[in-house]
Amino acid sequence: MDTVWLSGAEWVAVLRIGLGLWWLESWRHKDKKGWFERGTGIAWAADVAGKHKWGFVKTGFTKVVEPRPKVMAYIVVYAELALGLGLIFGFLTPIALVGGLLLNLLYLVLMIHDWAEQGQNTMMALISFVALFGMSWQTWSLDHAIGLF
Repeated sequence: MDTVWLSGAEWVAVLRIGLGLWWLESWRHKDKKGWFERGTGIAWAADVAGKHKWGFVKTGFTKVVEPRPKVMAYIVVYAELALGLGLIFGFLTPIALVGGLLLNLLYLVLMIHDWAEQGQNTMMALISFVALFGMSWQTWSLDHAIGLF
């Protein structure tokens, strides 16, 4: 593979790190007090799920998220932080990439009517897919440094 400036493996690592920065920004800009104390994030998602055109989304949200809004708020917020840090530093990278891909797909399905969110989640899922199958942990990662994967 011919590339400019960096090797192919290094360019895939740049994608991984950029995706990690994107997840870290998703975590950073969240109103954590609102999510944790007032339940704003889960309440917003409940409203979206309640109006969703696909019944399985409302049913799934009602059964899984609605009974435990505080726990789910912490899971969502800290999953974004963990994904960001894991991808930036290249630690447990394949796990972070699969987890991020699944979270983006969940966001994509939940927010099927929000075109701005669709673009973001589609692009993040695509980068996760490329970084996963490009084995982006081979370069500039803790996984490579300690011999994981």
